[in-house]
Amino acid sequence: MEPILLIVASWWWVAPAAAGAGAATYAGLTTRTRRARRLELDAARAEESQAYRDLVAAKARVRTAHADMLTAKSRGGSPFPPADVRRELQAAKQDERTASLALRASRTRVRAGYEQYRASSSQDPLPIDRLYAAHDAVNTRWLAYETDVDKALAYPQMTDSRHPATVVFLRAQREALAKRPTLRDRVTPHQYLEYRVAVRHLEATFDDAERAAGVPGATRAPASPGAATAAGLTAAAAVLAEIADRLPALIARIPPPRTGEPPAGRVP
Repeated sequence: MEPILLIVASWWWVAPAAAGAGAATYAGLTTRTRRARRLELDAARAEESQAYRDLVAAKARVRTAHADMLTAKSRGGSPFPPADVRRELQAAKQDERTASLALRASRTRVRAGYEQYRASSSQDPLPIDRLYAAHDAVNTRWLAYETDVDKALAYPQMTDSRHPATVVFLRAQREALAKRPTLRDRVTPHQYLEYRVAVRHLEATFDDAERAAGVPGATRAPASPGAATAAGLTAAAAVLAEIADRLPALIARIPPPRTGEPPAGRVP
């Protein structure tokens, strides 16, 4: 009996220590899981903070440009400041409007992320797992052109690293792979934002590559208004350039007016 009492007296602390270690491990796992589940919300809040800082910087740039314009007016003695000062003020105001819209969009994403976090359950995939799935889906679609002989022969451009659209996609693929977190439970909001941007860019470039290759049913993510405007301006510039190139040839094909004959549509 005495040996048993001696053992109990010597090792009585093992049970409380084991229970405490188990509780600490459970609390750590629970906290880590909760942090991983609200990763998208934390990333949206970090994006909101960055957008707010960008707006403050844009407002400061507007004030600086306005002060420079007043200084130029006072030194030049003219009510019209130099063109470069006016352009700087206009650019600063445009950046302020862009930053303001970005802040409003980030706040909307914060509200959406909060509602999504409240509505999620333990059975729903984690935000980082959803990004993993989107990344893997694009890679699977691309590997089909590498492994399927019929697709490779029908659309050789998808595996041609010399084609511009395919080169852009391959670069986006390399960037997304570099930004992919390796430890899913230890992803920071900043890493999540960078990886999400890389995956979205990967999806867009793959859709562009399929469209350029003539793949039927190729889709494309909706472009932003700025991107749509830039694309429209680029198309318009291309049309104007083509017209300018063809205009001399068209003018040369116009026959000269015949002497002694009245112009068309005019009765002598």
